Amino acid sequence: MSSESKPKKERINPSAKERAAAVLSIWTERRRPSEVGREMGVNTTMISLWQQRALEGMLQALEPRSRPESQWRPPLSPKLEKLLTRETHRSAGKMQRLEKRLMALQEPKPTTPPKEK
Repeated sequence: MSSESKPKKERINPSAKERAAAVLSIWTERRRPSEVGREMGVNTTMISLWQQRALEGMLQALEPRSRPESQWRPPLSPKLEKLLTRETHRSAGKMQRLEKRLMALQEPKPTTPPKEK
């Protein structure tokens, strides 16, 4: 055995576009992961990691984006805001009165003894 060692492979760091193209070529079944790995100088474990990250990125990108409350509805004029607030309070007061009345109606009525003749 000689003391000569194998020359180390130069580590290639593919760009994000190259990795995306590699993953897509695997997903479209044009190439196998081992082929891509050999061509790019990376092992299949790294290729699997790229695929996992690509899938996670797609899922995250396709989630609905949350928007601040102010973007969901147009701002109301101060007058309309005041009217809306007043009507909300009025409705709440009506609801409280209705709840009290309902409670009173649901209470059992006291029974009175029959009158004697």
